[in-house]
Order: sequence, then C-alpha cells, then structure tokens
Amino acid sequence: MRVIFMGTPRMGVPSLLALLEAGHEVIAAVTQPDRPKGRGGRLAAPPVKEAAVERGIPVLQPERVRDPAFIEAFRDLAPEVAVVIAFGQILPQALLDIPKFGCINIHASLLPRYRGAAPINWAIAEGERETGLTTMRMDAGMDTGPTYLTVATPIGPEEDAEGLTERLSRLAGPLIVETLEQVAAGLEATPQDDGLATRAPLLKREDGRIRWERPAREIVNRVRAFVPWPGSSTAYRGEPWKVTRARVGEARPKEAAPGTILRVDGDSLLVAAGEGTVRILALQVPGKRPMPVQAYLNGHAVERGEVLADG
Repeated sequence: MRVIFMGTPRMGVPSLLALLEAGHEVIAAVTQPDRPKGRGGRLAAPPVKEAAVERGIPVLQPERVRDPAFIEAFRDLAPEVAVVIAFGQILPQALLDIPKFGCINIHASLLPRYRGAAPINWAIAEGERETGLTTMRMDAGMDTGPTYLTVATPIGPEEDAEGLTERLSRLAGPLIVETLEQVAAGLEATPQDDGLATRAPLLKREDGRIRWERPAREIVNRVRAFVPWPGSSTAYRGEPWKVTRARVGEARPKEAAPGTILRVDGDSLLVAAGEGTVRILALQVPGKRPMPVQAYLNGHAVERGEVLADG
C-alpha cells in the first residue's frame, strides 16, 4: 500500500521499519516539529524523523495538522492508508477522510479500556496485570473508532512504563503489518463497546506527587507508572526526592504515621503508607542521576522516625 506514516517518539520507529520491510511504499513520514532539548535548548529531531531521513523518506512537520495547507499537501500525496502511532495531535475529519482505507491507529491498550494520551502509564498505575495493542480505524472521537486486531501481553510485577513502552513498540510492527494485510483482503472493523470504556488522560506533573496516606500497592504502582515522567516525588528534610524504584514492604505498625521512615537498611528505606509499607530501592535528587538507595546512604545519614513529606 501507499502509506503515510504518522508518529513522533521512539515507540513509532519499529512500526515504520516493519512497514518498509513488509514492502509497503511509505511515501511520507509526518511527525512533530523539532523541539528544544537539554540544557542548551538546541533543536532536536523526533526519533521518527531521524529514522525516516536515514531511509530517504520525505518528512512533513506541521505545527497544526488542521492547517488547510497541510491537509491539501496530505491529499496531494494520494495515500491509500495512514498509519498513526503516538503522533501527538488530534486528526481532523477532513484528513481522516482522505485515504481509501482511512487512518489506522496503533493504540497502546486493549480498547475500549484506557482511551486517551497515556494508556501505558494508567494501566500500570491502576494495577492492571495485562495490557496490549489495538489497531483501530480512527474517527473524530478520542480513541472511539472501530477496531481491527489486538495483541495482549502481561505486565510484569516490577515493569515500569519505560520498559513496557519499549516492549510494546516491538509488538506494534508485526501487528500493523498483519492489520494492513487483512484490511486489504476485506477485513471490516468492529465497533467498540462504549460501556466498557475507561480513560487514560494526559499526565500532569501533580500526578507524580506521592501521597503517603495511599495504600502501599497504589504508591508502588504509581512509581512504576510515572517513569520517566512526571516521576514520583516526595521530600526529605526539604530536599526533593524522586522515587524511581520501589516495592511493597511488610505490614505497617498501627502507630506509625504515613510517610514515617520505619527502618534504614543497607539497600533500602522502609516507609509507612496508609496501608502497608513501601520499600524505596532507588531515588533521584536534584542535579544527580537516579541511584540505588545504598549509594545515597553512603553520603547521607537518614534517620529512622523521620517523616517524608507528600510530593
């Protein structure tokens, strides 16, 4: 097929490569504009752009896909299908109507669960044991279009959002290739059951603030879910900490207030939660990379009985 590929982060690259390897004609890659990155603020190209340029694929980087000039440029390319994964903008109906086979999105959840911008993060935060990918013919709603194929995968008990994103990206390529084959052969999309839908809204910085009165399992799930952004923040003696790895600990003493450091071990800190305890295994302080708690304790005297502040 003549394909326009629409994606931005590294997660989209394996799908782009899979389409090329399967013999599809990728006539253009559409991605977000270059953005400032790092302390120097130098412009950096999105990973999908880098992959496309390396393979001689023309790249379009519209600030707004609703711009009439972009829609006309898209139309002039005469795509049979657009493949969309983690693109970062909502596509208008005028654009969705152009390709013969529509715009097919690879969504990182088992739809209709976790519709929205952050399905991987919220699946982990909510304690799901399974997630996956769904291919969907896009409509004007937020992930509400009819679906084609799914692939499911378990979520590891200590897997974080960064690791799960990487693993799902490797599953996406074969799924979209199979989807295009079946669509070309006449596969019809199946409407979603809106009554089963759940939401996965865009992450906000405040989502990462640890509330120690929550149950330990919920805190640990959110630590896993919010790697690398927004992170899970707390404070010790006024110093901001980001907890980057944690496990559920043993039962909490009844008299211990949430956030109290119950024990300082060689490689972890045991902290009281609203229900149970959290064992902090790794953290990050301002200006430093994430480090094991053991490395932090080598240079800091953390006292039992002190209380971590809510993030």
